[in-house]
Amino acid sequence: MATFSLRVNGRARAVTAEPAMPLLWVLRDLLGLTGTKFGCGVGLCGACTVHLAGEPARSCRIPVSAVGKRDVVTVEGLATSAPAVQAAWISEAVSQCGYCQAGQLMTAAALLRAKAKPSDADIDAAFDDVLCRCGTYQRIRRAVHRAAEG
Repeated sequence: MATFSLRVNGRARAVTAEPAMPLLWVLRDLLGLTGTKFGCGVGLCGACTVHLAGEPARSCRIPVSAVGKRDVVTVEGLATSAPAVQAAWISEAVSQCGYCQAGQLMTAAALLRAKAKPSDADIDAAFDDVLCRCGTYQRIRRAVHRAAEG
């Protein structure tokens, strides 16, 4: 066990964990931030996507010891960092079961930070490996365009 100093959603947090513990479990089990979901456990589905130093990252594959000084933003942190994305998701009624939505929202926020007015092709490429069992991909695309508008 070791103690790690993390910055999560703009707040300094200290956790005691095994160095190999995935960031996903640190967020959910040790910090109580349950918005980030466990999907596949091997980084293929995108449900566990968070922002690590502003870039989307699969938290199920990142050991807490690898986070270092990089800021972590979870879906709970989007209320302050990307409120237009959350508003667009609600306006377009994107969620059905909602399970993958944390990863979808985090992917959308990262895309819009990288490209203010993404094309359909940009959106499709960004979301290519973020799976939605309900198939709301058309709503996701509309929501990203809506968030880009403001």
